[in-house]
Amino acid sequence: MADSTFLIRLAHDDDDFILGLVPRFVNFTLPAWRKRQACIEGIHSDLARHLDESPANSYLFVAEDAGGERAGFIHMQKTRDFFTGRGNCHVSDLAVAPQHERRGVARALLAHAEDWARGHDCQLMTLAVFPGNERARALYESAGYGIDLLRMAKPVR
Repeated sequence: MADSTFLIRLAHDDDDFILGLVPRFVNFTLPAWRKRQACIEGIHSDLARHLDESPANSYLFVAEDAGGERAGFIHMQKTRDFFTGRGNCHVSDLAVAPQHERRGVARALLAHAEDWARGHDCQLMTLAVFPGNERARALYESAGYGIDLLRMAKPVR
């Protein structure tokens, strides 16, 4: 059931909530060369750095439901397009708390990110998703995202 009433605000003092959602980023089949724990540790470390240091061009937003309960977050980074040099907005991380799934939280966060990007002169919204994350891929495709570049990998060790 969708609930479109969410307050989306800049993250502040939300470290435990945000970092607590990190295991959700690998809750599906990963490529054979990716180890679940290593992915969790890498994502956790990166998000913790962004929360602690607040680097330029890094923005974390939290969605709260009508009762003030935190429901999800989105981490965006403003980048430069390799081909055009224009500004892009990259969705680095997006997660919804399990008890808030299927209520429209992810769509609300994406819509907020797109509005933010328009207001900050971004040409494209970009994101990366593991091939095995079918739910996220379906969400992104239904929101109008399509393949721009295809990153391929091959272990050499």
